[in-house]
Amino acid sequence: MSAPAAIEPKGGPGPAATAGAEPLLQVRDLVKHFPVRGSLLRKDEVHAVCGVSFDLDRGQTLGLVGESGCGKSTTGRLVLRLLEATSGSVRFDGADVLGASKRELRSMRRRMQMVFQDPFGSLNPRMTVRKIVAEPLRIHGRFRNGGQARVNELIERVGLSVEQASRYPHEFSGGQRQRIGIARALALDPDLLVLDEPVSALDVSIQAGVVNLLEDLQAQLGLTYVFIAHDLSVVRHISDQVAVMYLGRIVERGTRDDVYKRAAHPYTQALLSAVPVPDPDRERARRRLVLKGDVPSPIDPPSGCRFRTRCPKAQEVCATEDPALVNRGQGHPVACHFAEVLDVVNPVPHDRLETRPTP
Repeated sequence: MSAPAAIEPKGGPGPAATAGAEPLLQVRDLVKHFPVRGSLLRKDEVHAVCGVSFDLDRGQTLGLVGESGCGKSTTGRLVLRLLEATSGSVRFDGADVLGASKRELRSMRRRMQMVFQDPFGSLNPRMTVRKIVAEPLRIHGRFRNGGQARVNELIERVGLSVEQASRYPHEFSGGQRQRIGIARALALDPDLLVLDEPVSALDVSIQAGVVNLLEDLQAQLGLTYVFIAHDLSVVRHISDQVAVMYLGRIVERGTRDDVYKRAAHPYTQALLSAVPVPDPDRERARRRLVLKGDVPSPIDPPSGCRFRTRCPKAQEVCATEDPALVNRGQGHPVACHFAEVLDVVNPVPHDRLETRPTP
C-alpha cells in the first residue's frame, strides 16, 4: 500500500523530547505465552511475545512493524497491562507497571491510553459521541468541574463539530469514528498513546488526515506514541524510532533512517522491497525480495533464529544459536548472524532468495 501523498515525513524529535532525560517508557525482556487448550497430556503454549525490549523518550514515536500475528498488538496491550505479562518489566515514568496495585494502575492509566484498530467496534453503539468522550472524565471523577466544556474542546480538537456530538457512531464515517476514539483517549490528558493500527481499517484517502491529526496533536500536547502498523510507508512518515518484529521478537531496531536506509536484517529488507515506489521508472527497474515458505507456528517456533526457515542467508549456526539483538557494525541493533546492509531498491540476488521483476 502506498503512503498517502498528503502526509509529510517527520522532521525530527518532537518538542517534548529532552536529550539525556530518562525514557518515559522502558520495556525489558517482555514475554507473553498463551496456554492452548488441548490434550491433557500435553500443555502447548502460543509464544506471542518473547523477550521484547525497547526505550521510548518523551515526545517521540516508536513504530512497531511486522506481519500479522508477529506480536505487535499483544506487545501494546502488555505495555498498558490490558494483558498480564508472563515475565519481564515495564516502567512508565519510573513506575513499575506490571507490579502496580489496582489503585496505582488506575492512576497510571490516566496517563496511558490506547486507540484501537477498529473504529466502530471500539465505540459503544448505544452512546452518543458526547457520552463516549465524557465517559473517561466521569469514571475518574473529572466531569463535574468543566466536563462539558472539556468534551466540546476535545471534539473540536480532533476536527469534528460540537453539533455532531449528539449523533451515534453508526452515523459517522470510518475516519470520523477514529477521530472520536482519539478524542476519548485524550480526555484525561495522557502522556502516552498506544495506537494499534489506527489507520489500517481506513481508506487510503482518509489515512492522511488521521495521521496528520496525530502528528499535530503530538506537536501541540507533547504526546508520546507507540504506533503499531504493518504498513511501512505510514510508519516511515510518523516514526522517530522503528522496531521490526518477527514471530514475537524484535529483529531490527533503530532510527527511521537506520531501518529504512540501512536495513541489515533479511526480513526487514524483504518487507521494504514490497513497499511500492511512487516513481514508475524506479518501480519497474528494481527487483523484489520474495521470501519462501510460511511463517512458522508460534506454538512450536524454530530453534535458534526464528527466521532461519525463510532466510536466504541461513547456515548451521542459525539453527543452534539464537542471534542477539546487537550492533554488528551496521550502526544499529540487528538480530542476525550475517547482518549486511542491502540496497532494497536494487538488491543483489542470492542463491536461496527468489527475486522477480516488479510487474
